[in-house]
Amino acid sequence: MKNRYEIITYTDNDKKILDNTVLTEEDKLIINNLKLEFKAKPYSSVIEDLYKFHKNNYSTSDIAYIFKVSIRQIQNIFKELGINRNRYEAQKIAGNKKAQKRKKVKILKIASTDDYINENYTSFQNNNIPERLREFLNYLLVIRGKSLNTVEGYKIDLIMFFRFLKLYKELCGKNINFSDIIINDVDDNFIRSIKLPDLYAFLSFVENRRNNTSYTRARKVAAIKSFFKYLYSKTRILYENPASDLESPKISKKNPIYLTLKESKNLLSSIDETYKHNKRDFCIITLFLNCGLRLSELCSIDISKIKGDILTIVGKGNKERTVYLNKACLTAISDYMNERNCIEVLPRDKDALFISERKRRINKRTVELIVKKYIEIAGLDKSKYTPHKLRHTAATLMYKHGNVDIRSLQKILGHENISTTQIYTHVDDEKLREAVNLNPLNE
Repeated sequence: MKNRYEIITYTDNDKKILDNTVLTEEDKLIINNLKLEFKAKPYSSVIEDLYKFHKNNYSTSDIAYIFKVSIRQIQNIFKELGINRNRYEAQKIAGNKKAQKRKKVKILKIASTDDYINENYTSFQNNNIPERLREFLNYLLVIRGKSLNTVEGYKIDLIMFFRFLKLYKELCGKNINFSDIIINDVDDNFIRSIKLPDLYAFLSFVENRRNNTSYTRARKVAAIKSFFKYLYSKTRILYENPASDLESPKISKKNPIYLTLKESKNLLSSIDETYKHNKRDFCIITLFLNCGLRLSELCSIDISKIKGDILTIVGKGNKERTVYLNKACLTAISDYMNERNCIEVLPRDKDALFISERKRRINKRTVELIVKKYIEIAGLDKSKYTPHKLRHTAATLMYKHGNVDIRSLQKILGHENISTTQIYTHVDDEKLREAVNLNPLNE
C-alpha cells in the first residue's frame, strides 16, 4: 500500500517549479546522499521534490499544504534532512504573473511568536548557518526577548556580513553569485581574524554596492556590535572586541512625507466599490490613516483583540499597546466583517482580521501592493507614498488638525522616545507663517 507521499498530485505551478529547478552538481550529490541515508522513511520518494521546494523558498506551511500533512511534520522532516527552512522569500516563478511581480519578497513577520520559535528552533539546529550565529539568534530570541522582526533582521544582516567577508578575503570564487556564498564553514578562528578595518570595508560595500541609506547601515552596525559583544562578553571566544570602536553612521533627520487632508480623502474615495475586496482594502487604508499603525502591526491584528472601540496590538519591541478606534474605523471594520465571516480561512489564521487571496493572514508585501495600487489610482506618486507614509499622515493630521499634544501622539504611535515623535512638530507651515506674521516688527 502506497503512503501519502507516493500518491501526491501536484498543481501545474508546482510541476513547473519542480521541472524548471536547475540543480548543481553539489545539489545532486546532497540529494543522492539523503536518498541513501533516509531510504527507509515514508517520504524517501519525494526527497528530491522537497529539496527543490526548499531551493525555491517554499515555506513549511506551503509544503505542508501540498503534501496534506501538518506543518510540524514538515518541520520534523526538514530537521531530519538537515535542510534549513528559515528562508522567508517568495521566489520568482516562471509562468506565475503574481510571483513575477513580487520578485523575492522577504516576509519578516510571522503569524505568531509560537510559530516563529518553532520554525527557528528547527532551522537553528542545522548546519546551514555558522554555529556562533545560530547561538546568537537563539540568545536574542529566548534570553533577550527581542522582537521577531529584530531577530530576523539581525540574521539577514549578519549572513550578508559573513558572505561579504568570504568574498573580501578571497575565500570563494570571484564570479560566484553573492547569495550562493556558503558560510556554514565560518568557525571561531575565522571570527577571531575579523578586525575593525574589515567592518569598515563591509559598511563601504553596503553603501557603494548595495546603495544602503545611512539608516540601513546604522541597523547593520547595531547587528554587528550586538553580535561581537555577545561573543566577547557571553561566550568569551574573543580576546578583544573589534566592533567596540565601530561608530554608527550619522542619520540625517528629515521632515516626514505625508498626505494632505484632501489627498487622504481622495485616497479613500479611490477604492472602487465594484472590486471584490473593496471592503477589506477600505478598512486597511482607513486604519492606516486614522490610527497610525505600523505595517507589521496592521498585518498582525486579531479579531479577538478588538473589544468595542479598543484594539490591542503588539508593536515594536514586543510591546503591547492600546489603540482606540474612532467611528470611521469601527464602521469600516463592521462593513468588512460581513465579508470576512464568509471567508473560509486556514485553521492557524482563523483569528486574523485581514485575509489574503490564499485564505491566510495577509502579509506585509500584499498590503504594500494594495496601498501602491490605490495611491496610483488616486493620482499620487506611487514611488513616494508607502504604508509607513500613511502612518506619518495619520500622525500629521492628528497633530495639525486635531490639536493632539505631543505626549498623546507619542502614546498613540507607540514611540518609546518622544524625540521620535517630535518630527511631527515641524510639519505645520501655517503655524510657522502665522508666528512670523505676529512678529511686532511686521508693520
